[in-house]
Amino acid sequence: MIRSLFCVSSLLALSLLAACGEDAAHSDHAETEGEAHGAGADEYERGPHRGRMLRDGDFALEVTIQEDGTEPEFHVYAYRGDEPLAPAEVQLAVELKRLGGEVDRFAFAPREDYLRGKGVVREPHSFDVKVRAVEGGRTHSWSYASYEGRTTISAQAARQGGVETSKAGPAQIAELVELSGRVEITPEGQADVRARLPGQIMWLSGQLGQAVRKGQVLARVESSHSLQTYAIPAPIGGIIVEKNANVGDVTGDRALFVIADPTKLHAEFFVYPRDAERVRVGQAVTVRSLSGDAQMTAEVEAILPTADLASQTVLAHVHLPPAAANVFRPGMGVNGTFTVASADVPLAVETKAIQRFRDFDVVYARVGDTYEVRMLQIGRRTPEWTEVLGGLKPGTEYVTDGAFLIRADIEKSGASHDH
Repeated sequence: MIRSLFCVSSLLALSLLAACGEDAAHSDHAETEGEAHGAGADEYERGPHRGRMLRDGDFALEVTIQEDGTEPEFHVYAYRGDEPLAPAEVQLAVELKRLGGEVDRFAFAPREDYLRGKGVVREPHSFDVKVRAVEGGRTHSWSYASYEGRTTISAQAARQGGVETSKAGPAQIAELVELSGRVEITPEGQADVRARLPGQIMWLSGQLGQAVRKGQVLARVESSHSLQTYAIPAPIGGIIVEKNANVGDVTGDRALFVIADPTKLHAEFFVYPRDAERVRVGQAVTVRSLSGDAQMTAEVEAILPTADLASQTVLAHVHLPPAAANVFRPGMGVNGTFTVASADVPLAVETKAIQRFRDFDVVYARVGDTYEVRMLQIGRRTPEWTEVLGGLKPGTEYVTDGAFLIRADIEKSGASHDH
């Protein structure tokens, strides 16, 4: 395993070195930002407002993205001879080319001491930038790369790292309710073995824990009235879970034995008032052991009409198939996930794909061998699917498995959000 991990790391390093060469920006007037490839955030000149300085002779622009208390927008400051230049003297246009080829264009208008971009700079702030400015009868242009949350990994390294992808699209989102309960034997799965007539027990064969079949004779009793001996058979097949008699005892109201069929089980869940109106017969339920090691899907078979006086809960009975006896035992505590409703949504991603980046929930979009964050606006969420309300286009290929590898590679490369 150590050797495999070393190979994957080596391949990733080679891929990243290749990516740095391919993604370097070309400009006669500005340096490449290079943040997503391990370059420090201060490798380009910064201006008085901590923005990127773009110079052409005695004219310069300081490009910033303002996002404190507002939607992200461009604020650009102009200088001539390193002295502030009135923004009204400059005509400015910026073009952002994003991964996948989409282009955002911004016009600017003077405001106070800067030029303000018209429109929101959408997340992620990762793009190839072209800037064109006109002042004093002169035209200036620059181009540079400004990447965040982006990395390049070869197809071979991705395969070895277990990276798998899917395409974002419609899905059915279930509304879930989590409840606690316990496993019990169903009423028909348990029976008392009783004497039909009072008398003395002359013979007894049943033992605690013994497996018996239906009709098997478990005791013989001599009737106190007729002095005739009669047999007492097992009313059902199962396991003797209770024994209350011995040879020589006189039968009474108490059962001689209690037999339980361990294959006839159901789970009883405690439904609180806030959920009582949503839980219904026929709903699907995922029943899990408290450890989470065992689980199966079943249905609500009954909801008792009476509530517990102390807790105000009602009991929902969930039928368990005979195979449940292999993993569940009567009296065991269980958790249940009830599917109380479902809805078709136009866009969703697999919940396991979602990672954290800065203060956002994100997935990693893939374009060729390049991966980049997509900040999500999230709606309903289940363990399987998460509804996407914004930040991702339908049909986008995104990482479902191995996303931790992409995130680790981006974090290692030092991708930042520094404007």
